[in-house]
Amino acid sequence: MDRLRRPSGWSCCSCSSLKTWLPILSWLPRYKVGYLQMDVLAGLTVGLTVVPQALAYAEVAGLPVQYGLYSAFMGGFIYTILGTSKDVTLGPTAIMSLLCFSVVGGQPHRAVLLSLLCGLVQAAMALLRLGFLLDFISYPVIKGFTCAAAVTIGFGQVKNILGIQGVPHQFFLEVYYTFYKIPEARTGDVVMGLLCLCLLTMLTFMKSSLGSSDSASCTRMARKFIWTVATMRNALLVVAASLFAFSCEAYGYHIFTITGHTSQGLPPFRPPPTSDTTANGTTVSFREMLEDFGGGLALIPLMGLLESIAIAKAFASQNDYRIDANQELLAIGVTNIMGSFVSAYPVTGSFGRTAVNSQTGVCTPAGGILTSVIVLLSLAFLMPAFYYIPKASLAAVIICAVAPMLDYGAVAKMWRVHRLDLLPFAVTFLMSFWEVQYGIVAGVAVSGAVLLYNVARPRIKVSDHGVLVMQLCSGLTFPATEHLSRFIHAHALQVSPPRSVVLDCHHVSAIDYTVISELKDLLRQFQLRRVKLVFSGLKPPVLKVFLAAQLQDFRFADSVEEALQMESGSSEPLLGGD
Repeated sequence: MDRLRRPSGWSCCSCSSLKTWLPILSWLPRYKVGYLQMDVLAGLTVGLTVVPQALAYAEVAGLPVQYGLYSAFMGGFIYTILGTSKDVTLGPTAIMSLLCFSVVGGQPHRAVLLSLLCGLVQAAMALLRLGFLLDFISYPVIKGFTCAAAVTIGFGQVKNILGIQGVPHQFFLEVYYTFYKIPEARTGDVVMGLLCLCLLTMLTFMKSSLGSSDSASCTRMARKFIWTVATMRNALLVVAASLFAFSCEAYGYHIFTITGHTSQGLPPFRPPPTSDTTANGTTVSFREMLEDFGGGLALIPLMGLLESIAIAKAFASQNDYRIDANQELLAIGVTNIMGSFVSAYPVTGSFGRTAVNSQTGVCTPAGGILTSVIVLLSLAFLMPAFYYIPKASLAAVIICAVAPMLDYGAVAKMWRVHRLDLLPFAVTFLMSFWEVQYGIVAGVAVSGAVLLYNVARPRIKVSDHGVLVMQLCSGLTFPATEHLSRFIHAHALQVSPPRSVVLDCHHVSAIDYTVISELKDLLRQFQLRRVKLVFSGLKPPVLKVFLAAQLQDFRFADSVEEALQMESGSSEPLLGGD
């Protein structure tokens, strides 16, 4: 009988593990027909949103527009199998496009290879359970980066609104040459760009105003119509602008800067290139490309994971379900690996499209399949039509997409809550205009320095009860030992006469050998001056370490009050705890 039971237990364990690695096995058996309608509606809506955005984000990455669509369909298929959030949609985003451009400089072959390498890093992090590394990127650093990215991406599209050419990509040069070349602006592009911006802003405002429950004048049908039009505003705008540009071109009026020739058809399924050829015919080896990528190989995977997991957690909390962060890492990693075989550049979760997906009422990750099918159909049949898309209309789509990233409210909140957080925010924000990678690295470094400073300089609260009571307001680790020793010497041992001290340690949860060594010397100094150092509020693990160290003249009490009573009731306080 025992022999018969073992396979059953093994089978149960294997089934559970399989569901952990393939979340589709958890929700697919419970799939209902009622879910299908909502998933189809959500997939269709997101599909009509992602096509114009993908074309626009390819411009941000400095790549031909078809690469945006190449990057937009693999995520829907992979995430349906491996993802744990019903709402998240993977694809090209403004931030990842900017980071990709900063690393590969608009070179398609390198962008595709970068996708493979990022995916391998992300998948390895998932398998090794290294997601905790994301915790070292603080909120002020993220906000500083996203605000700088919004300014960089948004201003980078002003040249397309104006229809001017020959503007460098480096931010400060871009600002200079954009203003310098304003006299060369094309009237048609300016009118088209400003009109598109106004229409997109108006439709965005209309959609947000529908959220108020007191708008009783709108009928239910009218509200649904306005919501649908506003949700699909990017697609409708690009289609309308393209039709108008086509009409002008057909009658011989070349008044717009249009996208131009794009590769037609689906991308071939092939391994990403491991070498590249420069314009002068020089072959660049795989090793040389890795060296050129530099820190981007660490930065882009981390930022991709951070962006996607933050989005997944936000919508999981909003819609009352839980996600597996480690499984999310795996889903993004596999998406980027497989995407590199269809000429995609690195992708991550999109906040805007995820919000559309959630608001449309998606029930399962299966909605992403229809979104991917729409992108594939666009690649197969609509690429010739993309020839006539005015660049000014795509620029308007990008500017409106990144505008919400410029979050003034977060700066005001940091000022009210903890002003020191503005330091890593400001460093990240300003440095990102020089080089995006340097901005994030500098922000993390400053944020880490602030964190280490707080660890090394814990606040010590002093009160006088005849005996000095010093309360450690945070933990006690080895960087703080020198600070604590100087503080006690200054307030108790170097005054005349020397004073006894009760050290309140109820905030201390762990202690190490360096701390023990410093406290051993302090106890000796107190003994030499014939005063006492009594410890109070020691937690059991900390007390165990103290007792194991066998410190001479070590005294402790369960509370500050008990330590004070010991001090006032006897010239030789007893060991506490009994």
